[in-house]
Amino acid sequence: MSRLNEDRRVESRPQAGQVGGGPRRGSEGGRAAEAAGAVRERPSPCDLGRSSAILVPSSRSEVGGRLGTLARAGMERWRDRLALVTGASSGIGAAVARALVQQGLKVVGCARTVDNIEELAAECKSAGYPGTLIPYRCDLSNEEDILSMFSAVRSQHKGVDICINNAGLARPDTLLSGSTSGWKDMFNVNVLALSICTREAYQSMQERKVDDGHIININSMSGHRVVPQSVTHFYTATKYAVTALTEGLRQELREAQTHIRATCISPGVVETQFAFRLHDKDPEKAAATYEHMKCLKPEDVAEAVLYVLSTPPHVQIGDIQMRPTEQVT
Repeated sequence: MSRLNEDRRVESRPQAGQVGGGPRRGSEGGRAAEAAGAVRERPSPCDLGRSSAILVPSSRSEVGGRLGTLARAGMERWRDRLALVTGASSGIGAAVARALVQQGLKVVGCARTVDNIEELAAECKSAGYPGTLIPYRCDLSNEEDILSMFSAVRSQHKGVDICINNAGLARPDTLLSGSTSGWKDMFNVNVLALSICTREAYQSMQERKVDDGHIININSMSGHRVVPQSVTHFYTATKYAVTALTEGLRQELREAQTHIRATCISPGVVETQFAFRLHDKDPEKAAATYEHMKCLKPEDVAEAVLYVLSTPPHVQIGDIQMRPTEQVT
């Protein structure tokens, strides 16, 4: 089983002042400072049966922004329970892991390299967040690695209550001239790994009679429309698969007469390393992806995850489609 002290390869981290790969536009420091100075939000009359949101100071106001200080109403029932977040070393996965730790969850964050996750875990601990981040090295393209991870979670932490399938991969392999290996890489991570993690998470819940678990797939707007950009067409096909898999999962969970919920969250352009990996031979083109509009931040997607998890157990959110306001397609 993989443990924290295993040998790892070093993975580059975003430079200061950046979220993911692109330059930051504007500052969220003002909003974070306002949140840190606040004490309490009064509950709405519509929030009967749910506690109000509590705002507490954060020691890292520059990271996490609006998420950094918010103890969200509706998240209390998840406190001390375990969430698995795949692809947690950077971008959306790191933001989601941080947000859940801030809400008091035990989070297993996995990726092929875990140096970044270990740094994030130390930051969360230093900040005094009530939850815990547990780094775990796992190559999601390898089923044995995934099964070993779930076995370790079972033996060390009983099992998974929330599974957030965030890991995704894009290669610039077109339909007419793309490499088979590139297609396989995308399919293995974006479709097969997601499906294996979903199956194992569901079985983990069933073993422990967990009937209120949640499986969240971080999808993409590419799972809902085809952009005329040839290097993304196969990637788009894998994301259409995620859309179908999430709805199919919802139907199977109903047939099984469980109250486990299934949701996908479909962001548009998010300022991460995604474009730099897709256009790895043309960094200027990658940077331009984030420069022509005010993009979503990973924290925006993490907020959507918190919203989904904080809804009452009888509420089923099927899909959240979210774009930058300035995004055209």
